[in-house]
This record gives sequence, C-alpha cells and structure tokens, in this order.
Amino acid sequence: MTNQEPQPDCFGVLEIVFPKGEDGLRHSPGTCLDCGEKTNCLRAALSHHQGIEVKSEMLDRAYHSGLVGFWKRWSMKKNLENKKLRSS
Repeated sequence: MTNQEPQPDCFGVLEIVFPKGEDGLRHSPGTCLDCGEKTNCLRAALSHHQGIEVKSEMLDRAYHSGLVGFWKRWSMKKNLENKKLRSS
C-alpha cells in the first residue's frame, strides 16, 4: 500500500488480525498473511493496550514450559503491568 491508500478497517485490531484459535494460541488468519500490510498491522496491534495482554500470555507459556524462571517471570509481569497502567 502507498501512503495515499487508506488502511483497511481491520488494521491494528488485535482480535481480527491475531485472534486466539481453538487451541488457545493466537494465529493470524490466512487473509492477513496475504496482506501486504501484515507486518505493520501486527506491530500496530501489539503496540496498543491489548498487546500487553498478548505479551503476558506469551510469558505465562514460557514459564509453564520451563523457559523462564519464577523471578524472571515475576519481574517481567511487573514491568508489563506498569506499562499497562501508564498506557491507561
């Protein structure tokens, strides 16, 4: 897309461009994967308030799989919570 073309209505809307699947994980739909704006769109979606929730979900999965320890998870969750409070 060029700067003169308007962005689609779904641009940056997390629940449209990166919804949770039946498996509880987030997946981009095929229509998004074919879109030329997919990277910018996902970045925009994750930069909003809801994106903090996605990062928190990812951190929880990493903790439960053993990739992140308790204290690291606690520290990172605290930082995410602070970002959430600042963005409100």
